[in-house]
Amino acid sequence: MIRLIGYFFGVAIMLGLVVAGGVALYLTQLSSDLPDYEVLARYEPAVTSRVHASDGELMAEFAKERRLFLPIQAIPDRVKAAFLSAEDKNFYTHPGIDLTGLARAVITNVQNVGSGRRPVGASTITQQVAKNFLLTSDQTYDRKIREMILAFRIEQAYSKDRILELYLNEIFFGLNSYGIAGAALAYFDKSVNELTIGEAAYLAALPKGPANYHPFRHTERAIERRNWVIDQMVSNGYVEAAEGEKAKTTGLNVNPRRRGSNLFAGEYFTEEVRREIIQRYGEDALYAGGLSIRTTLDPKLQTIARTALQNGLIRFDTLRGFRGPVTSIATSGDWGVPLAEVPVLSDVPEWQLAVVLEVGANGLELGLRPQREVSGQLVAEREIISISAKEMGWAMRYVVDGKLLKAKTPSDVLSVGDVVYVENEGSAWTLRQVPKVGGGLVAMNPHTGRVLAMVGGFSFSASEFNRATQAMRQPGSSFKPILYAAALDNGYTPASVVLDGPITITIGNEVWSPKNYGGQAAGPSTLRAGIERSRNLMTVRLANDMGMPLVAEYAERFGVYDRMPPHISMSLGSGETTVMRMVTAYSVFANGGKSIKPSLIDRIQDRYGKTVYKHDERGCEGCNAPEWRGQSEPELIDNYEQVLDPMTAYQITSMMQGVVQRGTATTIAELGRPIAGKTGTTNDEKDAWFVGFTPDIVVGVYLGYDQPSPMGKGSTGGGLAAPIFKEFMAEALKDMRPVDFQIPQGMKLIPINRQTGMQAYEGEAGVIMEAFKPGTGPADSYSIIGGEYGVSVEGAAISPSASRAISTGGGGLY
Repeated sequence: MIRLIGYFFGVAIMLGLVVAGGVALYLTQLSSDLPDYEVLARYEPAVTSRVHASDGELMAEFAKERRLFLPIQAIPDRVKAAFLSAEDKNFYTHPGIDLTGLARAVITNVQNVGSGRRPVGASTITQQVAKNFLLTSDQTYDRKIREMILAFRIEQAYSKDRILELYLNEIFFGLNSYGIAGAALAYFDKSVNELTIGEAAYLAALPKGPANYHPFRHTERAIERRNWVIDQMVSNGYVEAAEGEKAKTTGLNVNPRRRGSNLFAGEYFTEEVRREIIQRYGEDALYAGGLSIRTTLDPKLQTIARTALQNGLIRFDTLRGFRGPVTSIATSGDWGVPLAEVPVLSDVPEWQLAVVLEVGANGLELGLRPQREVSGQLVAEREIISISAKEMGWAMRYVVDGKLLKAKTPSDVLSVGDVVYVENEGSAWTLRQVPKVGGGLVAMNPHTGRVLAMVGGFSFSASEFNRATQAMRQPGSSFKPILYAAALDNGYTPASVVLDGPITITIGNEVWSPKNYGGQAAGPSTLRAGIERSRNLMTVRLANDMGMPLVAEYAERFGVYDRMPPHISMSLGSGETTVMRMVTAYSVFANGGKSIKPSLIDRIQDRYGKTVYKHDERGCEGCNAPEWRGQSEPELIDNYEQVLDPMTAYQITSMMQGVVQRGTATTIAELGRPIAGKTGTTNDEKDAWFVGFTPDIVVGVYLGYDQPSPMGKGSTGGGLAAPIFKEFMAEALKDMRPVDFQIPQGMKLIPINRQTGMQAYEGEAGVIMEAFKPGTGPADSYSIIGGEYGVSVEGAAISPSASRAISTGGGGLY
């Protein structure tokens, strides 16, 4: 018997050895091609890039995975406790595998054989790190065993806190959020430190299956799972029982974070920054690199710019009549449902969509587009408003087939079911429509090139095309200061007299006869008068006298054009450029002749806080002195290129002050501040410009249809663009004291006769103080440049496209 027992014992040992050998071989095979767990030491997750305004306000976030990396030390103990209670309460005591939990999982899986239920995994946090970082999510025993082996190795290589840090920053929470910091923002619009017990418990419940515990689609299930986590936190001693019970009585209180642009009115600016970052560093850097981008945008000025441009576009558009409803819907039944499906201008919150419910002789009754709850469901209430025929006002003139008609009753304009925009203006509602005309505005610091505000159109939601940077338009007479600067830099003075009379330019087989606005000629006029009154004929003569190659050189030096063809028609601004370029060019006048580089970005930092880009390239010797030993204060070394004589810059500035005081932009003089600027209007009033500046800010405004077409007689830069500039400046400068333009040292101010340009005598009428450079002054005798009246000038040969531009023009630009 004993021999028999020994025999079976020996067999058992042999079988055990065989099994152990087989298991060892199996584990060896699984371990042979395991991923390198040391990559966890070099973990760099995809992190959200954030864009901030100049004051630090968040503008936008860009991410493929909405994640902000938090070191374990920055994660509150309460949040860690919620995840340990939900996922792995023995995390800080087990060696990577929880044998007790594993045994329970095995028993449960055996009991569930044949039931069709998904196997229970009993993965520890370490195992989940191994799976998420190094393995696939395949539901196989091979993968599970590989996961366990890696968990053992990870535990030996890294601290528990490091493993928990990896886990909390990597896991997916739903709502396109990754990591605990991103989830806190995505679900509650809070930082991790602000999370309550209930909120932390709900986030801890999500990794098991975010879709299963969706806060709005599966609210009850989500609350049940959250409450279970709270109970576990209580039983594990992390939370007092009373605190837990109180937390369980609250709702989920989910408040999803807004996506896209966060700063009001900053959409065009944000999109321009996004394009620049992609061009500079690529999409991966923006959407996964965790960049911190500090822009130049001033939120206050941006809001003012947006309001001023919108008001100007609306003023122009409403005078052209009502063009009809946005769309039409059925009003039978609950009209709120189809109305809620009509897209709205998300960046024009002052306007609301409404559907016409009744039309009478005295006005309209409309239903407002219902709001949506946080869950996305429509609110139950339906709000009804009224608009009287009197309050419809401007819309009683409506457009049919391009013709403007006068309505007798509101029914001539709108019908039941028509969807329109409305705005509440205090005590009454009024109709609105998206302007057909477009425009752009840029405000810049002329000393640094920092773009303080930029608006690329009426609504980014309606059109993402940025008319401040992408629209190539003819600047018209707003180009003249560059041409006159070239003249003043090359021997002319503001008192030089040029004939403003008929001139005919023969270019190849084409004949061009430019005209002044209004068709009149002023005769001999000073350069100052040419700028102030925007004289085309004398400008062409001046350009012809000094040569277009010189004008082209200055236009390129100022950055208006990259390569300007030296054709005489370009003297009147017939080339195409952008608002941004024109504002940059005028900055040269405002800052004393220095070329600056426009920038929307002050600084870019990588995910570790290292500065990888800085716009301000000026050096500062002595700024980092270890101690003060009586030395002078350090000075920033200005390395901007001087492209214009500072005295010339002042002369042009003084002449453009005359544009505001006596010329084509006198409406701006009502601001009562030292302001210089120039209007610009092109053939057939297709483009209207005003670019102006104080010593500290340059602002350019442009209006025109996206497909260039006439805006109507009288649609000039002084009438359309200048009032927008005025509205912006009135609000932007209201809390700032006026600052005079600085006269360069050595420049002489001499009284001259405004008409003749010669030195004035005491008591003479029409006298003005004019600025002259050293060695120059008023002419001793009266002489006229281009003195022949009605002269014909031979021009250089040009390309066919330029020839067509001249021959199809409406008589010159002005």
